[in-house]
Amino acid sequence: MLRLLHGKPLVYHTYLRACRAKLVGRVVVAADDTRIKDNLEALGVPVIMTRPDHPSGTDRLAEVALEAPEDIIVNVQGDEPLLDPEVVDAAVIRLASDPEVVASTACHRLTDPDDIRNPNMVKVLRDLEGNALYFTRAAAPHVRDAADLSEAAAMQVYYKHIGLYVYRKDFLLQYAAMPATPLEKLEKLEQLRILEHGYKMAVVETDYTGIGVDTPEDLKRVARFMES
Repeated sequence: MLRLLHGKPLVYHTYLRACRAKLVGRVVVAADDTRIKDNLEALGVPVIMTRPDHPSGTDRLAEVALEAPEDIIVNVQGDEPLLDPEVVDAAVIRLASDPEVVASTACHRLTDPDDIRNPNMVKVLRDLEGNALYFTRAAAPHVRDAADLSEAAAMQVYYKHIGLYVYRKDFLLQYAAMPATPLEKLEKLEQLRILEHGYKMAVVETDYTGIGVDTPEDLKRVARFMES
């Protein structure tokens, strides 16, 4: 989070992008490390310290949301310095417009067979109303009548899940208290907990591909992209 990107910490760029979302009234960074707090507060970024023992980012978010006056809470990963603020707004609108939906997220169409078979690139399947049916690390759906994955990919039926979440505050607090579910444990995907408990989660499609920074090579790639 504190690796420098054009002279500023990586997470600082993500914060600036989140601030550009038109439907977000307040942006704070939730952290459990005082180094993040000290570096960001020196740049004028509000930071809320949380407990260090949270098993996931969603649990950390729930701790912050507990004292928040807002009814809708957006969860942005700190390693998304190229975050598209319009995706945040689209996900907020989708949640706010449907009272039966407790959370929303985003997806991007995949056409590269290597991406589709990559277990680190999570795929999402949606119903006819655009709500999530399932999240998986597998190449899904399986196109039975395609000769191979390249032919299946050409049909444009695969979608990458972008790890941005919008929650109704009351559901977020409820979610954090739920035990992990069987499919969540198998796939190691905490969003499956929502579906396994029978709740509706909307998924908006976007052109934003979601470029997270997980390695030094990713950081260099993002830096080059920003320079261009």
